[in-house]
Amino acid sequence: MPNERDQLLAAVDALLARPNELPPPAERKRLRGAAGVTQGELAEVFGVRRETVVGWETGRSDPRPPKREAYARLLEGWAAKYPAGAGEPSAPDPAPAPAANAPAPTTTTVTMPAATAPAATPAEADRTADGELVTGPPRACVLCGRPTPYRAAGRPRHIGGFCLSAPSPALPTGPRPASVPAPAPRRPEPAPSARRAPATARSAAPAPAAPDARFPGGPLAVLDGDGTAHLADGRTLACPARTVPELADWALTGAGLGAPRLHRSGRDADPLVVLTGAAAELLGLPAELEDRRGLRLPDSHPVVRQLTRAKWQLTRRGFGPWARVYRPAQAGRRHCVQLAVLPWGALDPRSWGGADGFPPAELARLLGDYASRVLTPCGSTAVCGLELMTGVRPPTRAVRDEATGAWVSAPVPGSLTVPVDPAPPEAPDEHPVAAGRPATDVLDEEAYEWVRDPALLTADERARPWAVGIDVNTAFLAAASRLTVGLGPAVHVAAPDFDRKLPGCWLVDLSHVELDPRLPSPFTPHGGRPAGPAWYATPTVAYAVELGAAVRPLEAWVRPDRGPYLDPWHARLRAAYLETMAALGVTSDLDGAAFLAAMERHRDADRGQAAVLSAVKATVKSGIGKLRERPQGVRYRPGERWPALERPTWRPDIRAAVIATARVNMHRKMARTAATAGLYPLAVLSDCVVYPGGGPSPLDVLPRTEDGRPAPGTFRLGVSPGMVKHEGTRPLAWALELMAAGHNPARHIKDGVDAVAEGE
Repeated sequence: MPNERDQLLAAVDALLARPNELPPPAERKRLRGAAGVTQGELAEVFGVRRETVVGWETGRSDPRPPKREAYARLLEGWAAKYPAGAGEPSAPDPAPAPAANAPAPTTTTVTMPAATAPAATPAEADRTADGELVTGPPRACVLCGRPTPYRAAGRPRHIGGFCLSAPSPALPTGPRPASVPAPAPRRPEPAPSARRAPATARSAAPAPAAPDARFPGGPLAVLDGDGTAHLADGRTLACPARTVPELADWALTGAGLGAPRLHRSGRDADPLVVLTGAAAELLGLPAELEDRRGLRLPDSHPVVRQLTRAKWQLTRRGFGPWARVYRPAQAGRRHCVQLAVLPWGALDPRSWGGADGFPPAELARLLGDYASRVLTPCGSTAVCGLELMTGVRPPTRAVRDEATGAWVSAPVPGSLTVPVDPAPPEAPDEHPVAAGRPATDVLDEEAYEWVRDPALLTADERARPWAVGIDVNTAFLAAASRLTVGLGPAVHVAAPDFDRKLPGCWLVDLSHVELDPRLPSPFTPHGGRPAGPAWYATPTVAYAVELGAAVRPLEAWVRPDRGPYLDPWHARLRAAYLETMAALGVTSDLDGAAFLAAMERHRDADRGQAAVLSAVKATVKSGIGKLRERPQGVRYRPGERWPALERPTWRPDIRAAVIATARVNMHRKMARTAATAGLYPLAVLSDCVVYPGGGPSPLDVLPRTEDGRPAPGTFRLGVSPGMVKHEGTRPLAWALELMAAGHNPARHIKDGVDAVAEGE
């Protein structure tokens, strides 16, 4: 029998042979996102499928040796560079001096130093003077005893989520300063039904991000007429400013407003101050803009003159509903403040659901939720959609010049770095490259607007009592997932072989493709058969090949430089959408009937979260639309270039690819539904499809398998992007009457309103 010494040595050997420890799955996903690496890129490095990486990041599986050792090393390296909750690596700004005219704090005021460290922060790795990580021979971590090559404060220490057995740091004790009351609750106590939400739904929600010490005031403030600034977390500050220049100084140096960057090579979000009507009056702004077309104050207005005298500048759009005031950067630090003027329509009710009429405290909370889930608002939801693209994939990054040792700007791989002109078929009519272009030589990738010929309805269909509308959740967002788009300029090719991996547009004749007339054609927005050769985006032609069509392009404009540019944009907006829906009581674990019931009451569950949901959806849809922004303003002259063309994100080809993919996705599910259940649509409008139904619920219409599950490949009820929800139900006679008159019932099936006019 082995003696005690042999048993002890065997136990030690077993510990040494234990596989490399990995951080929790959520931390693995966070670290990859912080590094700006997609799941596909990581899968390529490790020689596995993307689904395998998904399994690693959801906890369904772990890598096996030798991949486990390499994965652990990669994650620990990332954890050292991107500790949880940390902002940019530079030192925090010094605390500003208090304004000379600032009033004494009151009991409702929070006195906030500009750089207050959080109570418990992750260890920051030691770095050299050049910013490189300090490493050494692996030694036992001072917290958990497992070996690590990294050092923190000169001692061996794991970074990020690797000290799984480390005790929680002790929180500071002692009395709270009288001037810093406990933060107010974010929102009222949930209803009993909400408190009984399944544990799985609660555990799926991401943990709140640690506060950034450089921005103790949070991302924004809503200013009321009495000088009270309401913060996103429910606290208040006393704002001493009585002019717009004073307000800009206060936002930067007195309130500690701002938010950390979304990408390590990006920039921090500028402070946002939202002005109520009373606050605008206090600052000398008019109740409404006289220039209703230009939407800006005249340069002669006293407020604009005040800014000029105080050395503040305005951007080219001037002082309008969303005004950005700035001073030239000093020592690499931006001096910029965003102002949103509510009485001038800064928060469009079509996008924000009437949030501009909320009390200041409630408005600050919902805008703070949008800021934490998407980004700090910086304009219309269309502007925010584009800004998010740049925020998660900046065009440039800082790199060290090997010859001089100086830091220089270089492109970020996978980003849009410079403006490029569209190919002639992709250009809108106003663009200079479209001059002299034949009217038929245009890429027409738009959403569906189709009504079936009433003569094609069968007697059985006419006998069904209901017209049931279903709507695809954030269809454009679902289409953006893993979509390969062009990153650079288009190249013209004559008589090319079609390559589905090449983004671009192709001149192809698809008029010979025979399809069921009870379904819309997947090749045209109007759903009719193409008349002859036409230009199509790559997703449309690829679907024609999938349907068995013979494809022989006559010519093409393709982009060899390509990549999944929209992936991080999709990931952030998808998470924002699902988190907001969960806050409204709609979670991914609900079955069909429970999901429909939750959707019936979700908009009444919390009006603030309903406004956030409206804004998130508008950010998706209008953000994609703004990729092809047309000329605006009275100064534009036909044939001239307009300002939007000078930004890298003016990309009508990417917009066309997203819309084509969404339309193809819709057709693929309609075709599968028809093949499975013999069910054909009455009408389609963008992402809404109307079916004849024997009952008023989607559960009475959508096909299911014998065990009650959704039929594979068909529409599926659920909250995730790409799944469907109930849009509305009306009597079939109502729909047939509209169809006979040439109108689209999908446009009006939601409560009888015009879905397009309502922003759906």
